[in-house]
Amino acid sequence: MRLVIAAVGRAKPGPHLELQRFYAERLAWDLAIAEVEERRKLAAAERREREAELLLGKIPERAFVIALDERGSVLGSAAFAQKLARWRDGGMDLAFLIGGADGHGEAVRRRADFTLSLGPMTWPHLLVRGMLLEQLYRAQQILAGHPYHRE
Repeated sequence: MRLVIAAVGRAKPGPHLELQRFYAERLAWDLAIAEVEERRKLAAAERREREAELLLGKIPERAFVIALDERGSVLGSAAFAQKLARWRDGGMDLAFLIGGADGHGEAVRRRADFTLSLGPMTWPHLLVRGMLLEQLYRAQQILAGHPYHRE
């Protein structure tokens, strides 16, 4: 299974990037992280749509697309691991899309095969990368029967 995380914004050196690297290096799955950025001053709605275009441009052909959004499905770690196992066993490559400060544009919502929420709180998009990568690592360990995850 190949994983792509396409995210709005550039991670600069510091704790966010270190957290991202900490978990990314522990994943056995093939992982690519693609960053996109719209630097022009645009109205929020226009920025969302432009960022959606940029994110969708990073998706591999035929990938199963998971948009991270506060209105998505909230899953426990074990349930997330089971979903990943089904997708993996189905031979799917996965693309996780992390929007910017204004959320996802409509094009991302239409393209998403699944929408995942990390909870009802709003999280900074740079922190979401580390949180997602930790949950991917946790899922990997759950599926391997490793005691990293404790219920």
